[in-house]
Amino acid sequence: MFDPRLSYRATLIVLGSLFAVEFAALAISPVSRSTWVLENVLLVALVAVLVATRRSFRFSRISYTMIFAFSCLHELGSHYTYSLVPYDAWAQRWLGFSIDAALGFERNQFDRAVHFLYGLLLAYPIREIVLRIVDVRGVWGYLIPLDVTMSTSMIYELIEWGAAELFGGELGQAYLGTQGDVWDAHKDMALASLGAVLAMGATLAINLALQRDFAADWAHSLRVKHSEPLGEEVLARRLIDGEDGGAGATD
Repeated sequence: MFDPRLSYRATLIVLGSLFAVEFAALAISPVSRSTWVLENVLLVALVAVLVATRRSFRFSRISYTMIFAFSCLHELGSHYTYSLVPYDAWAQRWLGFSIDAALGFERNQFDRAVHFLYGLLLAYPIREIVLRIVDVRGVWGYLIPLDVTMSTSMIYELIEWGAAELFGGELGQAYLGTQGDVWDAHKDMALASLGAVLAMGATLAINLALQRDFAADWAHSLRVKHSEPLGEEVLARRLIDGEDGGAGATD
């Protein structure tokens, strides 16, 4: 999908158009309209943020392509509901074998795959945000994106839990998609974390090979920047400075 010959604008038009077509097509007669709506609330919010910030913060084409790929997979899950995506039937029809039988799966694994790809595909765009806004260096440019990916995965599981409690019944269970596994949320978060670890590991390996000052940058990021503790001493000093400023204003 990523072609360096395409202009930046052309890349966005192609990706946006392809996603719009998929979104419209899969919005027709989903397995459960209520589940489809719930699954797309966060995605629509993400698209709105990307459109609203397209001038103030432009991702790289690599990041946009990763976001596009994840969003397309999410739309499949939204259309069929994650626990019913017929990937195994597709494999049998087009490839002539059963993925589930070959790997010994006893449940639909599409949701697990997408959680893994959440970390694998979105950790890099998150890293781009961190590097360009937070302005971190070295180890923190890999650790913070990993942490953000893990924490957002956890937040999503909490949202699923809240939605299941709020709506209850078949809709709540369809949105939760545990398929009877009491450890489903834990496994989903673990897979997202694994995907992010692999993504940041690959990014680190590439930068290690191409970045000349990699070692110096890494070492600098681990140095102590402020020798004094930033605890109660700083708080007390700021309180004193605030009182002095207030007294001066009344004189």
